[in-house]
Amino acid sequence: MSLQVEKLENNMAKLTIEVPAEELEKAIERAYQKNKTRISVSGFRRGKAPREIIERIYGKEIFYEDAANALIPDAYEKAYDECAEEIVSSPKIDVEQLEAGKPFIFTAEVALKPQVELGQYKDIKVDKADVDVTEEEITAEIDREREKNSRTVNVEDRAVKDGDVATIDFEGFVDGVAFEGGKGTDYPLTIGSHAFIPGFEEELIGAEIGVQTDVNVTFPEDYQAEELAGKAAVFKCTVKKLQEKQMPELDDDFVGEVSEESDTVEEYKEEIRKKIKKRKTDEAKTVKEDAVIDGIIADAKMDIPEAMIETQQKQMVQEYAQRMQSQGISMEQYMQFTGMTREMLMEQVKPQVLRKIQSRLVLEAVAAAEDIQVTEEEINEEIKSMGEAYRMELDRVEELLGENGKKQVVEDIRVRKAVDLVVESAREE
Repeated sequence: MSLQVEKLENNMAKLTIEVPAEELEKAIERAYQKNKTRISVSGFRRGKAPREIIERIYGKEIFYEDAANALIPDAYEKAYDECAEEIVSSPKIDVEQLEAGKPFIFTAEVALKPQVELGQYKDIKVDKADVDVTEEEITAEIDREREKNSRTVNVEDRAVKDGDVATIDFEGFVDGVAFEGGKGTDYPLTIGSHAFIPGFEEELIGAEIGVQTDVNVTFPEDYQAEELAGKAAVFKCTVKKLQEKQMPELDDDFVGEVSEESDTVEEYKEEIRKKIKKRKTDEAKTVKEDAVIDGIIADAKMDIPEAMIETQQKQMVQEYAQRMQSQGISMEQYMQFTGMTREMLMEQVKPQVLRKIQSRLVLEAVAAAEDIQVTEEEINEEIKSMGEAYRMELDRVEELLGENGKKQVVEDIRVRKAVDLVVESAREE
């Protein structure tokens, strides 16, 4: 195999890959052996017709496509390894020459990793985050815990109020005519959940149990049923059952049930304060990192080829499809439920993909500019962490990684060190 590399505009390149005629001949013979039982030739039992006869009847090109498809993946992989340039996209393949007795020649158009011209990457100015914890935040966090531990009890001596769970019968009318899908029986509705049309739940507040109540609402202009969009409607509703949530008292008994660290209310409040403080500190760290990297990106210059972006878009959509599949939902079902198309999903993830590419490129450039090194101890620690995460022996992890995987591990560590460097040098104001 031989390789020629021609650099194009916008960080693209064309690889011209030549496979010797002998290898093409072997691939054609394999294609013949694979397909001969599927080809009917008069005078021969199926699968017994010589290749020359088949080629004479159907044309010499009959096995070319299968032969090319068999040769291209391996030849491209060898060219990829041999190429001195760093390829960052899937290849666009074009066959240039495919004829028995001659070398097989094809081209692969690929994106190359763009060069980055860094601007300022140290002393980036960022907003200082507020990580102080207020009494209101502590109370709200404790109330959420009380809410999780609340119990539901039946109510019979009052009207509906916000937060209740009302079991209702209802039927909707537009201009005095009942409409399809507007009727329900024994429907449990949490008041304030905004599960129904805007205004519906608010109109039920004050309704008495067993008394029919008219709920007047207007369907949103963008309502999914076009025949109802923007229309005024009346729902005749009857509250058949009413329940309310009763939260436990905030006392030492409650604390003993929900906390393994605290015994008293005051101790529990301090525990919650520390919990909120850690959460806000972690969030502030992430926000600061993002702000610093955004600042570096804004002051850097790089020409990112569209093919590089598209390759990572496809990868992200594929990863999303795999997550959906793990939940028992196929991508086709997801698209049917949401009205999305693959093209819409690709466009939706593009900003996220672009930011990810820009971030990685500038951080790799910072690591190069600062000559950040990685020790063997750090590499071993990273591989050990991978083994623990995947519950695999270290030897097996190293075997699966191979040389290229180990290089990626090193680069990942260098990037993390670059993040630490630029964040530590940032100015909070």
